[in-house]
Amino acid sequence: MKRQYILFVGLLLFLTGIQFRMVESFTLSEKSSHFVTAQMGQRGHQQQSVWGNNLPGRKVVEPPKWLGLALMSVGSVLTLKSLTTRGA
Repeated sequence: MKRQYILFVGLLLFLTGIQFRMVESFTLSEKSSHFVTAQMGQRGHQQQSVWGNNLPGRKVVEPPKWLGLALMSVGSVLTLKSLTTRGA
């Protein structure tokens, strides 16, 4: 891959990791909630610890704490790698 693509992906993953570390949960819209329920089927009803129903017809996603750190780590490694490689 070219240097600028690796840099872009690295920065994107790093910033996404920061976003996951700053928020505790995401509330999906009704359309997204219906899509997730249709894709997961009955499994979506069994996972009440991850999916909550605060609003009728909407689901709340609580990402795990380690996800933000993992994305930040991979993003920083890719960013540093892109800075040390020669441009193609």
